[in-house]
Amino acid sequence: TCSPQCCTLDFKNLVLFPNHQLRTAYASLCHKCNAKVQQESIFGMLSLLDFHSFVMLCCWPDQHVEDFLLISDGNSSTITQQDENSMKIPSCTVKPGRARKLVVQSLPSMEVFYSLEVSSESWLIQKGISMDPFYLLEGVLANTKSSPEDPVSTVVIRCFTEALPENRLNKLLYKHKFEEAEKFAKAFGLDVELVYKVKLNVVLEKLISASGSDQTLEWPELIEEAKTNLMKIMDEQFVVQYCLTASWPSLSIAEDMLSYTSNRFPCCQIQTALAKLATFASVCGPDRFEGIAWIEFLNSVDYLRDILALLKEGNLSGAQYLWLRHEGEFSREFDESCLHALLGSISSDVSSQDLRLWFKGVVVPFVWRALPSGQKILARWLEQRARNLELTEKSDWPHNGLVLAELGLPSLWRSMGLAENCVSEEVLNLRSLVANLRQLCELDSKYSCRLSLSDYERGSTRSMAFLMLDKVQAPELVPAVIKSSVQPYALENGLDLDQTLLHYIKELLDCCSSQITSLFTEWEAKAVAVLRCMTDTNKVMDAVIEIMYKAVVPWSDTVEKLVQQHLEKQHPKQELLREGYRLMEIKKLLRCYGIRSLALSNARDVMMLVRHILKQDLPTSLEDSLKLIEAYKLNPAEIHHLHCIHLIQHNKREKCVALLKNLLHPEAELVIERMACWARLELQDKRHVSQEQKKIQMLISQIMVEALKYLQSIQTDDAFKKTECENNLKMFTAIAHLQEDFDIFLTPEEYDDPAVRHKFNQQLITAYENAQAWRRSGRRHPDEVSSGHLKDSDPDGKTKSLSTEAGLHRLARQLQKTEQELWADLALRALDAGDVEKALQILRELYQHHSTCSTGQVLFSTAQRLCQMLEENIPMVLPEQVNLPAVIHGLACQAITVCHSDLLLDCLELCKSTRSATDVYRQCQIEDFGFFTKESALSGEEDAYTESHFQDVFNEDCIVLDPVSVLPLQYKITRNLLPLAGESILLLLECALLTRYLSTFTGTDLVGPLLNPLASMLQMLQECSQLELALRLLMESYGSILMHFVSNNMDISLSMQLHSSNRLARDKQTLDRIEKTVLSSVTVVVVSLLQKVLNWRVVDSDLAIGLCTILPKAAVVDILWKMIASAWQNYEKIKVVAMVGAHLSFLYKDEEERGKFLSVITDAEWGVQLGKLGVSIQSVFRQCAETKRNLIPTLVKNRNITPDIILHYCSTFGLDSGSAINLYITTVLLQEDRWYEMEIAEGDAKASLQCEESPLGRDDMLESALQIVPQLGSTKDLVISLNTALTKLNPYNYEWIERVLRTIQMADETTTLLPLGQMVGLLQHLKSHRRISAPTDLESSYLLENGLEPTALAHTRLPFHLLFQNNHAFWKTVSPELSEDTLPTLLLICKLMKVNPDKLYVLAVNHVFKKSLLPLLTDQAKKIQMVAPSKELSRVTRSIFEHALCIQNLELAAATVHKIAQDLPAGAQKTDFLKFSLELVHKLLQSDTLEHNLQTRGEALISKLQFQYQRSATENALLSSQLSSPELLKLTGLPGRLIVALFEHSSVLERMTSPAGLTYPDIHSVAKDIASINGVDLLKIRNILLEKWLCQTGQSNGKDNHQDSVTNINDDPDLMRVVYLLQMHPMDISARLLSPILTAQTWPLGGSGLRLTFEHRSRALLCLTHLADAATLETLSNQPSSKIQYYLKCYMYLAQMEALNIPYTLEMFISSPKEGMIKGLWKNHNNEPQVDIATNIELGLHRMPQTVNSVAQSVISDFTSFLLLGQSLSRIWRSVIQAPFLTASLPLSPRQHDVMYNTFVLLLKCPFVLTLDLVGIARRFAQFSLQAFSLGTLLLIPCARKKDTQIQSFLLSCNPSLILDQVEERMSTGELAGIPSQIRDTVFTFLCGNGKSQMLMKTKHFTYLKKHLISKAHSEIVQELLNCLVGQNGEEEAISFAHEYLKHRELKGGQAAPLSNTFSDPVREFLEKALEPRVTQTSA
Repeated sequence: TCSPQCCTLDFKNLVLFPNHQLRTAYASLCHKCNAKVQQESIFGMLSLLDFHSFVMLCCWPDQHVEDFLLISDGNSSTITQQDENSMKIPSCTVKPGRARKLVVQSLPSMEVFYSLEVSSESWLIQKGISMDPFYLLEGVLANTKSSPEDPVSTVVIRCFTEALPENRLNKLLYKHKFEEAEKFAKAFGLDVELVYKVKLNVVLEKLISASGSDQTLEWPELIEEAKTNLMKIMDEQFVVQYCLTASWPSLSIAEDMLSYTSNRFPCCQIQTALAKLATFASVCGPDRFEGIAWIEFLNSVDYLRDILALLKEGNLSGAQYLWLRHEGEFSREFDESCLHALLGSISSDVSSQDLRLWFKGVVVPFVWRALPSGQKILARWLEQRARNLELTEKSDWPHNGLVLAELGLPSLWRSMGLAENCVSEEVLNLRSLVANLRQLCELDSKYSCRLSLSDYERGSTRSMAFLMLDKVQAPELVPAVIKSSVQPYALENGLDLDQTLLHYIKELLDCCSSQITSLFTEWEAKAVAVLRCMTDTNKVMDAVIEIMYKAVVPWSDTVEKLVQQHLEKQHPKQELLREGYRLMEIKKLLRCYGIRSLALSNARDVMMLVRHILKQDLPTSLEDSLKLIEAYKLNPAEIHHLHCIHLIQHNKREKCVALLKNLLHPEAELVIERMACWARLELQDKRHVSQEQKKIQMLISQIMVEALKYLQSIQTDDAFKKTECENNLKMFTAIAHLQEDFDIFLTPEEYDDPAVRHKFNQQLITAYENAQAWRRSGRRHPDEVSSGHLKDSDPDGKTKSLSTEAGLHRLARQLQKTEQELWADLALRALDAGDVEKALQILRELYQHHSTCSTGQVLFSTAQRLCQMLEENIPMVLPEQVNLPAVIHGLACQAITVCHSDLLLDCLELCKSTRSATDVYRQCQIEDFGFFTKESALSGEEDAYTESHFQDVFNEDCIVLDPVSVLPLQYKITRNLLPLAGESILLLLECALLTRYLSTFTGTDLVGPLLNPLASMLQMLQECSQLELALRLLMESYGSILMHFVSNNMDISLSMQLHSSNRLARDKQTLDRIEKTVLSSVTVVVVSLLQKVLNWRVVDSDLAIGLCTILPKAAVVDILWKMIASAWQNYEKIKVVAMVGAHLSFLYKDEEERGKFLSVITDAEWGVQLGKLGVSIQSVFRQCAETKRNLIPTLVKNRNITPDIILHYCSTFGLDSGSAINLYITTVLLQEDRWYEMEIAEGDAKASLQCEESPLGRDDMLESALQIVPQLGSTKDLVISLNTALTKLNPYNYEWIERVLRTIQMADETTTLLPLGQMVGLLQHLKSHRRISAPTDLESSYLLENGLEPTALAHTRLPFHLLFQNNHAFWKTVSPELSEDTLPTLLLICKLMKVNPDKLYVLAVNHVFKKSLLPLLTDQAKKIQMVAPSKELSRVTRSIFEHALCIQNLELAAATVHKIAQDLPAGAQKTDFLKFSLELVHKLLQSDTLEHNLQTRGEALISKLQFQYQRSATENALLSSQLSSPELLKLTGLPGRLIVALFEHSSVLERMTSPAGLTYPDIHSVAKDIASINGVDLLKIRNILLEKWLCQTGQSNGKDNHQDSVTNINDDPDLMRVVYLLQMHPMDISARLLSPILTAQTWPLGGSGLRLTFEHRSRALLCLTHLADAATLETLSNQPSSKIQYYLKCYMYLAQMEALNIPYTLEMFISSPKEGMIKGLWKNHNNEPQVDIATNIELGLHRMPQTVNSVAQSVISDFTSFLLLGQSLSRIWRSVIQAPFLTASLPLSPRQHDVMYNTFVLLLKCPFVLTLDLVGIARRFAQFSLQAFSLGTLLLIPCARKKDTQIQSFLLSCNPSLILDQVEERMSTGELAGIPSQIRDTVFTFLCGNGKSQMLMKTKHFTYLKKHLISKAHSEIVQELLNCLVGQNGEEEAISFAHEYLKHRELKGGQAAPLSNTFSDPVREFLEKALEPRVTQTSA
């Protein structure tokens, strides 16, 4: 209760009660109100506020309210209409001066119902808004006179209740006290049904609120309670409305209540609701049934809107089902806006496969039927949808796009007659798209070329070929792609392949050569690969030029090889290629320097470019600049001048000088003169004086000095230039010295100025004097302090100081040093600093200007110091290209020429040692040490060692030495031979310094340290086979050691005094040991060296003899004979070795041994001489004279041997020369020249060389033989032997056979053994013939029988002898040689050999057939069909016919051609040959002298050939039209039946039903050709076919006659065949053929006399409407074209009534009332199936809706009639559905299968499906093995529990795979509205639930199963399948399946989770485990 202080209602006590007048709300117990009542706390005013905005709606200021409540009357809005005063407000009010009152008022009128005065202390008790009594708490005072401030004595609670019975009843109902309310109503006479109605609402609320497990328990009781209450209510309208408007909680309850209502109060509304409920149940499903959605669907009349909503939601199957059941309701209102909305509602996610089926089976036919003008909209949408599939369903593109786009094209049948001739832009665009997609599919299937649609539409046939090549990534695959794809495509589209490839190369170059980078040049290799597939030489050359111009510079190896290859070929465009190559060379040159395009218009631009190139400072910059200058005809001296300046600026002095010296003298003069001018300018610049600038000027001066010296040496007689050159040289020399020595930089102008020179001279003197003054004062000169830090950087002491350097010579004189001593000191200091170059320069000048003993001492010490440095590998600075060992040797030689006599022996020993080091270094590996290994000889003794390798002096072959290893050893030996003792130099051999030696090295072993280096050096030399150096080392070292010991022990007594006895014994032992070692080593080295000398290419005899003298005689002789024995056939070497042995024997005076060596010399000389002629004497070498005779047969067989040689040979060895000459003559004439075979062999270079040399040799040998023949005493034996041996000659060696025949003719001997004339003539023919076949077995047998060897000539020549053997051998040899080219030669041979030429012509015909015709036909068969015969094929055929006409025996000619025709495959050529054979036989029979037997055979042959010709021509007609099926080919002998079969061909139906634009065989043309060939009457066959197809007594295909449109006869193929058959005539003729059928009583075409029925006439009229246009129809029928369709309807209905035996004519039918007709049909024929079908047409498809509606209204005039109508409709549907099961039998025919399919469709459309026995119908389907239809029927059961039970039982009793197969085969029409997918899901769910899903793994249904599992997310089942796949080696498929599953689950979850989620997933774990090995392998 609210206190007086706060009278505002609490927000928690608000509820919405609508009031229609005020549109406000009032407070109550709930939380849903939008207004509140408020009492003002100041004034006690009651006001009404809006709850949301708190805007005051109403107020009552005259009432002072202290407390109030809100109460309701309890009138339920669901029972009675609520009035405006249904709310009441009890309040406690008080007015000033008055007592408090309790007032009950109505809201908002504030009408007072009740008023009561209460005490001042009274409060209302708050209980919320209710209909219960409200209570008042009242405080009563002790007496009435008490004041208000007195305390309350008593508290009273008052109860206020309702007094009216109606309100009381409402309150009871509000409290759900239904029994008390029912009694109360009966007691007070109120409406009792009101209680039942309210109770029904409560029951409905309980049904809706019941959930979970309570449903099973509560719903049946509640339903029974609702039915009980409904039975008590007699208000039919309420009951019907209650069941229709109630939001039933489940489908089964809704169906139960509607069925209950239908049974109690049958009405149209309930039947409609039941039909809609069946639709709603299938659309939404029983599990997703919602009462509110059901009510909305029930009340909805716009089915199309519901379909669009379902499509937008993506529920395609629901939309299809709704369309299927309610198409008739919206078909009449369907317009273009509806079509737009329909197409716009289809989601892009819908699969094209599902969409195609629905559109093909339902939507497209509906649009054609209901909205023909919508074809343009549909075409435009399908076009865009098909294009979008390229992105949305790319995997099946373009096939899916083609199938979808074809749906929008009208078939040929639809575009005829009454069908709208749509030639709109949209249809044309779609037609174009379909054509393009067909081409894309053909490209993909035929040529493996997948292209995008945009690429194809933008391109042409040529660009398609380009795109095929673009798809090739690797150039190696280009030839295969061209052969497999591009070439057939070009042939099919009439493209020139070479021209196409050339254009592709150009386009490829244009696209790719513009790339900036040259790193990727794969396109070049691809272009070259394409080029190599071209055959036209002109186009190939054009392509080469294009590639050359567009290739990336620098060229790749591929392009370079290609251009070079074609530069070597001869071609008219060769000069163009060469010129382009030169230009590209320049371009390539420029691109190396970053210049891609530059136009050089003048010399100035060229020079700018040259400067740029030279600045790049590349190794080829100069060469490239010269090429550029040469190309533009400029002076190259400009380039050299610029390059020299560039080299100078980059401190490249040596390169600059070398460049000047390599120039031509005129160019060098010009360049140096210009450089002098430039140098003067550079030296004149003093603006930038820095250390860097000083270095550059010093370099310029030095280079100019060298350049001017060179110029001075090359100048000619021009005195002026010489003077100028001398002046410049003097100036630059002086400037260079000043710069280098004194750090004084003078400009040329300053140098030329005497005053300046004098000034500098004074400055030098002053500086020196100042330095002296500072030194005398004892203080350091500032220059010395400033230069102290330069000491480290200037170790040679050459610091740039004016005071010290300028007074250097005066300082030397003050120190009493001569100038040469100073130089020597400078040289040694430079050497210590490692500056060898400077030291050598000083020593060179010292030796040149001061040749004294001290100079010799300096040179000796310097050389020894350098040896030590080389030994110790001390770093040193060397000038470039200096051979330091040779320099050291030179210093030693210079020292020995000027040294003191005391130093002479030291210098001599040093010279020997350094000479050895020089020779060792010469054998070392050459590396860049900065010096050369060879210099000019310093003495004449070295000439012997510097002989060229090409002379006969021995030059030892050995391994190159390593200088790093051997040079230190060599110089260590040198140091040990010349040891250093402090500053004194001691020599081991010097006797004069013995005292100093003894005093210095007393007790020291100087030989011991020498032995180890010697041994190591000797080992290295022997290992590297340096035997000469090893021998020298041994000899010289041993000699030095021996001289050491001898010179120091000249007097034994003196030695004993000087040394101890131990010392002398040690020396003796050392010398003995060294002697033994040296002697043994020398023997080994000499033996090896001697073998080297003897094995040298040219034996050095002098050296060999010298080495032999070192060794013992026996050893030497043994070595020589071993060398002779091992030399084999090297007679030159044997000769020289034998000469050495003979000379050695002469020295030893051993004549016997000398004779042996001389005999060997003689044999070796003959071996050399005969070896040059190709004869080996190895077999008789060093044999006796008699054995030498055995070589004569070999000599006479050699083509190079002459009689003089044979005579000389016999004379040398004392042999008989007569027999040898005879043997020579015989051999020359009879021996075959085997070597001549090499001449014939192709591709052999040696054979080609002999071919060039052999003609002269053969002529000489023949001439020699002919000259010897007359010298013989008698030639008889010669001729006899030649005649005998002729057959033994090789039959392929024509030259030798001809030679023998000429010899026989010259011998002048008459012989009858051989026909010489015929043989000579045949030989001439055979020479002009080149063999084309392989040798036969007969030839091999002949060679084997005659002992002849096979020869390579057999492959190019025919055997001469076999042609004379016999007739069999002749043809066996000649037959394989037959060809078109050899035929003339073989004809001449046949005439010469007198052979019949007919056989040759027969062979020629067969040869051309096998070798030319058959391959051409085979190639043509492999190529694309319908390709016209090539010119080559025509030429070959004509050639065969010409050869056949040359055969004299016509019978033989005809038989030959006929035999060829039998062997030919079916086609035009076979027909031509049969025709030609027939002509030959006719020509044979026309002869007047023909024999009787031949006449008889000819006539029989003509009959046979005529039949074969007709059959072949017929077969050819079929083949040419691609009608070569086996069934048709079997009928080629029966032309009449063949023509009938042609018009019944399946292509006729495909032509009529498929989209227009496809290509099909022209049956009319083929039929006319066949009729003409076989003489058949085509018109008679036409009439027979028309009667057969038009006059049928029922539907030809067995489908129900559901005429969706009168113009649609797709269900009747016979009528389509009629239309196509009559297209052979013009339209008017065809129309006049059919028009009599409409009025005739019997068949008018032919004499069959068949009676015509209305069915026949309706079929004829259907065909007529599709054949003739509107004008023709109007002319023939005398009726407007708009009524033709009406007449067609009438004919159809008359045919139906005729089947019911109802006699109606057309006029009677038109004039009769249709309402009465339909009533009579329903009343009298409702049990007959025909009227069921007719009624189904009328009711289901609404063909005459106005009539049906009027009939229905008249029939439902009373309730009884309506019941009869409902029962009749239900019975009709039931009978129609059950009828097919009564007549069908197993096995079902195709017609019965179609009937069963239509029955299932009708079942889906049936409005009474909920009242049908679906289980029984399912059993009926199962009885006929239609399990898929049976399961689809069970899916229609509304009760979920019953449906699940039936489905489980059914699936357990049948094969699930069979159901899936039937779904795939019989339910994929698109008309069944998602039922097939439901059947699949049901079967898959069953299999997965029972663990049988693995049985589908190897079937075509496995793909659907995977999609099902992915969508349902059954991870456990997925894992089981994955494991099974892995177990069956399907790991890749398992991984792909797992990826798809996880991807779908992530997308469904709305997030892309990674593969490694935290939660456990068996599929994810499987995938990770499967991919783990691959990841590991990839990482590895």
